[in-house]
Amino acid sequence: IMSNGSTKQILEDMLDLSVVVIRYAESQKVNRSIQDQLIRAVTSIGANYSEAQDASSKKDFLNKIYIAKKEASETVYWLKLLARLNETDENLALEDRARKFVLLLQKIINTSKEKS
Repeated sequence: IMSNGSTKQILEDMLDLSVVVIRYAESQKVNRSIQDQLIRAVTSIGANYSEAQDASSKKDFLNKIYIAKKEASETVYWLKLLARLNETDENLALEDRARKFVLLLQKIINTSKEKS
């Protein structure tokens, strides 16, 4: 489990990404269900990371972090789909931010496993 200062910052960054992606998704001319899937995935990253901070055990912590990582990967997928549907690459920065969370969460998983 990470130190409080960095955990707070990571949560802030996750919230920021959620806000930006929600606004972006709502501005796109695509099927509502695709917007909903993207919004569900991006908001789930921070929600699961937040839950992990109050985990009842190391196993519970890792499980929540795994889920957050999967949601970050899913966010990248939906952003790629949106870009393809709208034939644009304006969301590359968002994809990059989501990908960074995938890497960060994997690093947390690896570090936690090394400690056991």
